[in-house]
Amino acid sequence: MTDQYAVIGNPIVQSKSPLIHTAFAQVTGQDLEYTKLLAPVDGFAAAVDAFRKAGGKGMNVTAPFKLDAFAYATELSEGAKLAGAVNAMKFEGDRVLAQNFDGVGLVRDVVHNLGCPLAGKRVLVLGAGGATRGALLPFLAEKPAELVIANRTVGKATELAAIGAAHGNVLGCSYEALAGQVFDAVFNATSASLRAEMPPVPASVFGPNCLAYELAYGKGLTPFLQAAKAAGVTRLADGVGMLAEQAAEAFAWWRGVRPDTRAVIEQLTVPLV
Repeated sequence: MTDQYAVIGNPIVQSKSPLIHTAFAQVTGQDLEYTKLLAPVDGFAAAVDAFRKAGGKGMNVTAPFKLDAFAYATELSEGAKLAGAVNAMKFEGDRVLAQNFDGVGLVRDVVHNLGCPLAGKRVLVLGAGGATRGALLPFLAEKPAELVIANRTVGKATELAAIGAAHGNVLGCSYEALAGQVFDAVFNATSASLRAEMPPVPASVFGPNCLAYELAYGKGLTPFLQAAKAAGVTRLADGVGMLAEQAAEAFAWWRGVRPDTRAVIEQLTVPLV
């Protein structure tokens, strides 16, 4: 019998997850069906209960339900605990296992797909929300010389820095404190690009041969990437690779086989021009 998986969200029409996982199933020979599930904002648990009762094996979770999934799970991975959010669940009887693969997917895209090792580099992350929480330990596992987290509310950045301190050299600061600092890789993990806005960072943060990475995907040249390009950055990327890689992590967790992501990334890539 064909195994059932889904992505749950509200809205959900925009999700690329069915396209990605269907492609993964085809290349790996897995017998599964992957659909979109629109749930009422206040109806997450009921929707998941119904999906499980119908025999569903697992789910991806997107906005606004990542915190609901965190509360719903019976077993949380360390990555999910740190992020305080869940983006993948696996159902085994009464057990609901939960993971957050966003950070792992981001780092894999940067290091493996883009060929940009972070070891020994100065890395700047803009924003201290859930995306940065999820990426904190995967970033530090790459052993950067320093990881700096800048945020409008400095306390959130310093809180994350304190959490990561046992795993590497990490600092939380304000945007103003970035003046005069230079980095090898700069990641925009804020929601500014979704509003066509630019985080208040000086152009000087973009060092020679810097990678400028926009976590949003499919938006083309966002204000952040435009600013990086104007500062002379030639290595620009958006989050399409992160999207594909976190999906591949979930697929491997569910099915025991990790699909190649190159074809999916090529299919979803929007030129950054």
